[in-house]
Amino acid sequence: MVTNSADQTARSGTGSGSHTAESPSRVTPESGAGWAGWIVFAGAVLITIGLFQVIEGFLAIFDDERIVMVANRLIGVDLTGWGWTVLISGLLMAAVGAGLLAGQTWARIVAVVVVGLHLISQVFWLGAYPLWSLLMITLDIVVLFALTARWSVASDRLDPYGSTR
Repeated sequence: MVTNSADQTARSGTGSGSHTAESPSRVTPESGAGWAGWIVFAGAVLITIGLFQVIEGFLAIFDDERIVMVANRLIGVDLTGWGWTVLISGLLMAAVGAGLLAGQTWARIVAVVVVGLHLISQVFWLGAYPLWSLLMITLDIVVLFALTARWSVASDRLDPYGSTR
């Protein structure tokens, strides 16, 4: 069997394209690069959801009178309280997401609580908005996984200079 030198180099791992264990470009499970990506994902999702909730909160505050027709009844609903609740929770989610992007441990703890409460609230909306609620529950579970799995490895990767948290 005839082999060329490129095949032998590829098999032996000694070529210009190979990565050794000492290579800084190699991503290993211990390096934390993948886990840091999950934390960045969680932070970005929290900021996005928070901004959407801020918009929804302002809409509910400024356009707060609704008329609802249900089974032979006409009900007037004032959404001001709901608007303030959604606005404040949106601001909290966006702030926690920014803290996660900065690699802050306090943000991780608060984010686990906030996302857990958001997940529970979505269970109550299943009857009214089943598809949206299931999507939000799934996204909350992914974010909770990102926040709870291998935090120490990921936080070291997010803050390579070792500043205090």
